Amino acid sequence: MNLSTEQLQMPALIDAKMQRLLREGHDEVSIIGEMFDCMPFFKMLLDSGQDTMNELCRRFSGFYHYAKILETLAASIQSREKS
Repeated sequence: MNLSTEQLQMPALIDAKMQRLLREGHDEVSIIGEMFDCMPFFKMLLDSGQDTMNELCRRFSGFYHYAKILETLAASIQSREKS
């Protein structure tokens, strides 16, 4: 898959920040707060499609970890809305 420079730079920055936060021992709640400024970039990548996201998660483990945290958060919010 050919990804643009922008499509690689943004997740690389997210990955590096996540790796640092994980090394520092942050939990998921504090990670969400620390990564708040990355949300617009993550959303742009999410809008690029499932294939792009799959490739980025494959390449960047910190990016994948962040995606899983957001996925868990979204599922939790959705299940509370249905209650």
